[in-house]
Amino acid sequence: MKVFFELGWFFKERRWQYIAGITMLVFVAMLQLVPPKIIGIVVDEIANAQLNSNRLLIWLGILTITAIVMYIIRYFWRQMIYGSSMTLAKRLRAQLFKHFTSMSPAFYQKRRVGDLMAHATNDISAVQQTAGNGVLTLVDSLTTGGFVILAMAITIDWRLTLIALIPMPFMALSTNIYGKLLHQRFHYAQAAFSKLNDKTQESITGIKVMKTFGQDKEDVEDFKQLSQEVVEKNIHVAKIDSLFDPTISLVVGISYFLSIAFGAKFVIAGDMTVGDLIAFTSYLGLLIWPMLAFGMLFNIMERGSASYDRIQALLNEKIDIVETPNAINEVPKGDLHFNVKSFAFPGDETKSLHHVDFTLKHGETLGIVGKTGAGKTAILKLLLREFDGFSGQITFGDNDIADYKVEKLRQVIGYVPQEHFLFSTSLYQNIAFVNPEASEEIVYEAARIAQIHEDILRFPEGYNTMVGERGVSLSGGQKQRISIARAILMQPELLVLDDSLSAVDAKTEESILQALKEARQNATTIITSHRLSALQHAQLIIVLHEGTIVEKGTHESLMALKGKYYEMYQLQQLERLVERGGGQYE
Repeated sequence: MKVFFELGWFFKERRWQYIAGITMLVFVAMLQLVPPKIIGIVVDEIANAQLNSNRLLIWLGILTITAIVMYIIRYFWRQMIYGSSMTLAKRLRAQLFKHFTSMSPAFYQKRRVGDLMAHATNDISAVQQTAGNGVLTLVDSLTTGGFVILAMAITIDWRLTLIALIPMPFMALSTNIYGKLLHQRFHYAQAAFSKLNDKTQESITGIKVMKTFGQDKEDVEDFKQLSQEVVEKNIHVAKIDSLFDPTISLVVGISYFLSIAFGAKFVIAGDMTVGDLIAFTSYLGLLIWPMLAFGMLFNIMERGSASYDRIQALLNEKIDIVETPNAINEVPKGDLHFNVKSFAFPGDETKSLHHVDFTLKHGETLGIVGKTGAGKTAILKLLLREFDGFSGQITFGDNDIADYKVEKLRQVIGYVPQEHFLFSTSLYQNIAFVNPEASEEIVYEAARIAQIHEDILRFPEGYNTMVGERGVSLSGGQKQRISIARAILMQPELLVLDDSLSAVDAKTEESILQALKEARQNATTIITSHRLSALQHAQLIIVLHEGTIVEKGTHESLMALKGKYYEMYQLQQLERLVERGGGQYE
């Protein structure tokens, strides 16, 4: 019953719908008592030669009216109870989705997509069943069972009723044991399903890589193993679930045996009529559903309880990025000052950044260079407030970035990550994603700056070309440039390119950078790159090594310093020379 208390907030919110639905269920339970009683009366009237056509029509009319009323009431209680359960599923799904969108990348480092999908589908479905079928089976088993037992005891014979109920404690004890086992095993089954979801999502996403390396057969085998694990875990659930019906059938069978044996004795003794015994056995037949419903109730409750626990555990995950109570509701603008004394990603003991201090004036371009793992992306993640928990301060304009509303901060930052994501829609809509109301000319201009406009026009359907499963496969460079065009369309105060030119050739890179320079003369830009040619025009370049700045300056001053930047530049020049087939370089 714990899950019903946990869902009390929802039952209170939808109390009138549930009160109406439960009232109708109670009324139906009362009406169900009419047919067995009428059957008993008719049998006795036949036995006593008292039944005539008029009385038979009266009894048939009462049965017909009872059936029609029950039909109408059952139609409406389903709307009240099942409609409310669907509302609960909608509410939980919305809460989960909002929670997902509010969480920082640290959350997604701990959780896999397939697991989150399982929470939003199977778990919510199990909770919905609890608020629908669970309420139905609880009310129906108690009301129908209670009314039937009262009718048997009051209108027929209380002694025979007590005898028929002798096996009931055994059923209650058994179903309680089954319920505890079911809760535990269903939890394992849901976890196995989450793993299978993870595998499916990962395999579909990486299908090209698997086929390229010829690992598709191995992947199918892995999938089969996980699928088999899901089957086994659900079979373990089914083994417990399958015990409910036989146990209930056994209890009902014993009750029938006792009722007929002792009932026949009472009839012979003249304590009750044959009609009463037939009515009693008919009532006993009505008890079968409450008993089955009682067993189903344990099944539904334990499934719902396990799923609700999983959902609540997810919703109780704290949001890492929290706004201050009086956060500034204005977009930041001005100089950017970055002073981080120490920062490590959650769960990582090694510091990703330490003693990183630089100032980027409004309208200037910052170039960040360093080997893989030097801390380039960490700087950008902190600027975007994807992570907090660092020692130091980052100011944008006159205020700490933590003092701004997160929404306002990210409104002014156009971020192009290393891993590009395009939606399964048209190329035009992918670019216009940040501003769906933008005119075609503005979208085309953003594409021109990103040097992707001509490529798009060469597609058979141009900007209407669909991306994703239904459309063309784009090259890495094309995806990068579409992502850049999308960020440019924002006209952001701060444009961040996180190694976003790595998949384009040197000539295209130069064209993009020149176009950006002309289009963003009074806007701030940050570029991280392994290719130093992308940073030469920057007013400030910082060289990172093991999470700290080892060199800082312009291209010319860093070349004159002849340190790490100089060595990297000379090495890249040599690589370009080799690619061209020889010659001299400075």
